Amino acid sequence: MDSFIGSTPRETLERVSASLRCSPTSAEVAAYLDKHDKLQHLRGEFLVPKIADLPPSDLSLVDGTKDCIYLVGNSLGLQPKMARKYLEEELEKWAKTGVHGHTEGSRPWAWAENNIEELMANVVGAKTEEVALMNGLTVNLHLLMLSFYKPTAARHKILLEDKAFPSDHYAVESQIRLRGFDPQQSMLLLSPRPGEETLRTEDIVQVIEKEGESIAVVMFSGVQYYTGQLFNMAAIAEAGQRKGCYVGFDCAHAAGNAELKLHDWGVDFACWCSYKYINSGAGGLAAAFIHQKHKHTIKPALLGWWGHDLKTRFQMNNEMDLQPGVSGFRLSNQPILLVCPLQASLEVFNMTSMQALRRKSLLLTGYLEYLIQHYYTEDPSRPRKPHVRIITPSDPQQRGCQLSLSFSVPIRKVFQELEKRGVACDMREPSVLRIAPVPLYNSFSDVHRFIETLGSSLTAAASE
Repeated sequence: MDSFIGSTPRETLERVSASLRCSPTSAEVAAYLDKHDKLQHLRGEFLVPKIADLPPSDLSLVDGTKDCIYLVGNSLGLQPKMARKYLEEELEKWAKTGVHGHTEGSRPWAWAENNIEELMANVVGAKTEEVALMNGLTVNLHLLMLSFYKPTAARHKILLEDKAFPSDHYAVESQIRLRGFDPQQSMLLLSPRPGEETLRTEDIVQVIEKEGESIAVVMFSGVQYYTGQLFNMAAIAEAGQRKGCYVGFDCAHAAGNAELKLHDWGVDFACWCSYKYINSGAGGLAAAFIHQKHKHTIKPALLGWWGHDLKTRFQMNNEMDLQPGVSGFRLSNQPILLVCPLQASLEVFNMTSMQALRRKSLLLTGYLEYLIQHYYTEDPSRPRKPHVRIITPSDPQQRGCQLSLSFSVPIRKVFQELEKRGVACDMREPSVLRIAPVPLYNSFSDVHRFIETLGSSLTAAASE
């Protein structure tokens, strides 16, 4: 794949197809790209469901022995193969040693998550001491907001994108109410320009410039869950801090997807779940980030035993020896059974780098985009033919791996036909499919199979 560095996906596909003497849309191109993919072995670290095991599959339409076409890692990542082994190790340790498991073994329960925080920090471009693995995403967002959102009569607004993920919206709304302010006055919601699907960076920066002296916190997604837009986090952080605002990000759809540099960008705080692109299992252990520049100045509003320094934690003298930075925000010991699958996944990430994953992702998602545009661009000469509009930005630097596809026909029946044929993806009515080819385990052949299956699903839906 190195020979294609610097080429656009279209240029790469045309070069490969020319060398193979076939069409860029041929399955031969996908097979060639898979064969030369230096990360293809990582797929073997995950369990890919068989079509026959997916509840909606119709085995009269499809071969149930094949791997399913799993393009929904933006909702739930695949299970790492080592997850079961690690879980069984801890269940066995509990059975055989009981309470001694807190301090014994390869992952002592009392500090097991600390042992993998460096791996997580590498995924998001942070220093190890800037990351804590704990709680769920929204719990962490509340803990962070309690410390970073300090509203005054003059500076009380929180800027976030309109149509932010509901959990973020509710958290911000409740934090404003908790401080005695009115969300109608203190929530500043930013929408795209009329007729556009995504936000322009210049518009975000302009609002911060204009309203900044009344904004206490800028709280954005790293990647917008619906459109798949990757925000320019560095530019937003710089603009917000220039106006005296704290800047934080919900990186649920960005961590493990885009190449993040939370430390270098000077982001004040961030939080993310780990069950999407980081594959820790449903409800997996979440993470929080606080930049080291706040290590001694930002303190947790709520205290718990696990925020106490480990060296003196068990002296039980009830005199808080608070850990600096994000570590002081810990409340309780973390569930070891959630640490295990997260460790299994982070070890796979450690077999490569986010830079290498991102390089593959640009080509993988570009390949999906190329095929969608080839087959489903609107054709005025065939007005009854279904067509697709990609609402995710066309600029690869403004998206992760997900493409959000808006169809000219109602999508529910098409989605059902896709599911019958072994495709796992995400539907948002009335007309959007979110398709996420994940570079860690998806192949170019997955993308080609999806496009083929989409064709037969559209035909079947139209005939009903």
